[in-house]
Amino acid sequence: MGSEVLIATPRLARRELILGGQKSGKSARAEQLAAAWLARDADHHAVLVATATAHDAEMRERIARHRADRAQRVPALRTVEEPSALALAIARHSSPDTLVIVDCLTLWLTHRLMPADAAAAPPAEPPEGVGRALLAALADAPGPLVLVSNEIGLGVIPLGREVRAFVDALGTLNRRVAQACERVTLMAAGLPLMLKDEA
Repeated sequence: MGSEVLIATPRLARRELILGGQKSGKSARAEQLAAAWLARDADHHAVLVATATAHDAEMRERIARHRADRAQRVPALRTVEEPSALALAIARHSSPDTLVIVDCLTLWLTHRLMPADAAAAPPAEPPEGVGRALLAALADAPGPLVLVSNEIGLGVIPLGREVRAFVDALGTLNRRVAQACERVTLMAAGLPLMLKDEA
């Protein structure tokens, strides 16, 4: 993983939320957990549910680069793309021998609250209702889950009403998911800080 700092991987929690800022090492941490899970047993599988969508050339290039890099680092980690129906994707892919990684909740919430193609997207949900089906899927999943999300509430307060509402909604979603997870890890500069560990 280049010059990224790697810390010893703890035992996998049944559900873990990994938070952090941009390029903090969130995805690398999730991949590290997947590699450890796959190495533990030949019958183990791992699926990454990618929530990003490509709306411009730069994003298409970014997604392709991430996919290629992931394939090199963790070849057995299968990727499926699901920007919206996240609860269904978790239910479909989770099993006792399969680790499901969701990367990331921030983009998923963006699709739910501010769809780029409003005509083709499901109706935008009120912020207070977003996440109910996801939390139910987390509770029902028979296999281990790793969820990646951004911590964006530490910066300056945004000026726009819509942006402030999104920051609030993501903070609320992160808090609810953290309550549902046995482990919560905050990544900063490639280093993990355990905020919660009941695994």
